[in-house]
Amino acid sequence: MLDARKEFPDATLADLYDPNTMPKVLFDAHRKLDSAVDACYRKAAFKTELERLEFLFGMYKELVKGEGKKKGKEGA
Repeated sequence: MLDARKEFPDATLADLYDPNTMPKVLFDAHRKLDSAVDACYRKAAFKTELERLEFLFGMYKELVKGEGKKKGKEGA
């Protein structure tokens, strides 16, 4: 994905991620990354981007909660 973005050094993120004009190489790179993420966590791909985001943010929330518990024990 980063290599794809390097092909457009003068473009802003707003330019690159405009849904009407997003370069195909960048779109394809994101799809490839999404597939890799899906394969890390499930046998079947997520049905939607929202489903993927909810899953990942849920995992992050649990991780952060766990880190907070560790810090609480260290201070005791």
